[in-house]
Formats: sequence, structure tokens, C-alpha cells
Amino acid sequence: MSPDVFCAFDDTTGTACYVVSDPATARAAIIDAVLDFDPVSGRTGNATVDRLLAHVSDRGLTVEWILDTHIHADHLSATALLGERCGSRTGMGRGLLEVRQNLAPMFGGADEAADDSPTCDELFEDGDTFTIGALECRVLATPGHTPSCVTYVVGDACFVGDVLLMPDSGTARCDFPGGSATQLYASVQKIFELPDATRMFVGHDYGANGSRDIAWETSIGEQRDSNIHVGGGALEHDFIEMRRARDETLGLPRLFFPAIQVNMRAGNLPPPDAGGVAHIRIPLNSI
Repeated sequence: MSPDVFCAFDDTTGTACYVVSDPATARAAIIDAVLDFDPVSGRTGNATVDRLLAHVSDRGLTVEWILDTHIHADHLSATALLGERCGSRTGMGRGLLEVRQNLAPMFGGADEAADDSPTCDELFEDGDTFTIGALECRVLATPGHTPSCVTYVVGDACFVGDVLLMPDSGTARCDFPGGSATQLYASVQKIFELPDATRMFVGHDYGANGSRDIAWETSIGEQRDSNIHVGGGALEHDFIEMRRARDETLGLPRLFFPAIQVNMRAGNLPPPDAGGVAHIRIPLNSI
């Protein structure tokens, strides 16, 4: 079966946010929704959420799931907000707990009780299944970029988050705490076992540094043949060396510290202080 896929692309963070729906039942899921955030003013916004919900309303869809492919380091997740607005179940990979364990100590008192922070309704394991209307959905654990990364296979489509970018842009970085180029290579090979015609929807695009228009859809066959990092039968040791050298040149994402503190809580803001104000901590000289 083939889902309908709508993308609300967030230009500020280069993130592809998806509404995935079953045309037979008008049931839907929202994947990797962005909560807008201005780091200068410290204000959050709902412009991207509103675009997603406008599509839901225009199509008469009922949203059953709000899903994240992983704990994002470059934008704040709108999972908690959308779960509340839509009355939907929320889901992410169980690796959320490992990321939280790895990174919570960095934020000291602000996250000392991270294990008691909110999580999703469902923490998926490799091989778990669920439905969106009549669409059969399967979860593949695909760690390497982060321990929390999963791929959602929905009918003839898959949503890979940051594991794979468009073929001319390669693969995700592996240098965050808990990342592993060895794991990422294995995860890509698992994804490549899907049929060639499987539609693949990626989590980010930057237009290949401005050399083409923004894009977010490719296919398993196209990726296997021509991805610049892992296509054409690239060998594991070559990939690991390439990834190590490339990652050494990369700086932290602009929203890394706010994103991690919110997304470890499944899109919930840190608890407010006695005056009702939530705070983001910026650890100095920690990374």
C-alpha cells in the first residue's frame, strides 16, 4: 500500500516535516515536526506546526501518531505540542533513554532527574509494528548518528531521519555522544535491504550547498547506486575513515543545547522555576 506524503519544509533548520496518511481511511501520522525557536529572544513559535495542522484540516485527516525518528540536535521537536493538540499517541525509538543517559549530566541540575522527565507513549524496539489506518508500519532500529535513530517503513515508503541524506549529500555525522560510524554503516545496509522501489524520505536537505533546489524524496535503489558516501558498494572501512575525517571538520549545530534539553524530554520544555519560567542551560567548555 502507498501512503500519501506531505512535506512542510522548515527553511530555518533545513528540516523536512511530514504528514503521512492512508488514503483509504484518512488516518495519519506526523513525523519529525519542528517547534520553531529563536535563540536570540528565547521564544518558541508554532508556524511549522500550523502548516502541518492546516494540511491535516484541509484533507480531513485524523492524526493517530506523532513520531520522531530520533532525538534531534538541530531543532526543537514539536512532538509534545502536537500530541496534545491532536490527542494522538507519540512515539520514538527506545534509544532515547541511552541518549538521555549520555547527555543529561552535561546540563547539571537542569537535567539531574532526566529519567523522570516525560517520554513518548511508545518507545519502539527494532521490529515493532503499528498501523496508520489500514497501512502496516514497521520500525527498524538504525543507530549510528544517535542511539535513538529509527526508520519507519510505512507501506511502500520509509522515513530515515538523518541516517541518509539525498544521494548527493551522503550520510549523517556520527560524532555526537553515543554515535558510531560502524553502527551507521550497518544501519544503512539494513535500510538497503528494502525493495529498490521503496520511496525514501530524508530528514534534512541543504540543496547540496546551493547547487540545486531543496529535495527530500529519493528511493532505496537510487541511494544504493549513487549515495556519495555509501552507494556503489562502498566498503565499511572506507566509510568509517571518511566519516571520521569529515566529522572532525564539523561544528556543533546552532541549536544543539536547546534542542537536546527539549528533545530528551520528548518535546516538552524543561520544568518551569518558581516564577513559572522555563530555562535552557548552556554548559561552558563542555564539548
